[in-house]
Amino acid sequence: MNDAKDERRPAGELEAAVMAALWAAAAPLTPGQVQTELAADLARTTVTTILSRLYDKGVVDRRPQGRGYAYHPVQDAQGLTARRMHTELDRDTDRETVLARFVAQLNPDDEQLLRQLLEADEG
Repeated sequence: MNDAKDERRPAGELEAAVMAALWAAAAPLTPGQVQTELAADLARTTVTTILSRLYDKGVVDRRPQGRGYAYHPVQDAQGLTARRMHTELDRDTDRETVLARFVAQLNPDDEQLLRQLLEADEG
């Protein structure tokens, strides 16, 4: 398959698929191994580009293997979600308002869970 078709898929969707393959793996994967795990019509160059972008973002790390690299996630899925939340929070200068609106929009179960986590952290 050619790269032009690959690029029509949203980058976030491709990154999520690559990350899912890396999280499921028991060891670091090369771009070719990721391509095989995805079982999708993605060119290896596309997979390599996605992995390089994830590496540049600090989401994955890599080690030399053969003539290229093998990649592994830096954090689990939940850690990555928490990191994204921090990144979004850091983009706004009014942290208090952002946090207040975040808490106001939580469903009651999530609000209760957050309260429990904050109270446990105080003890």
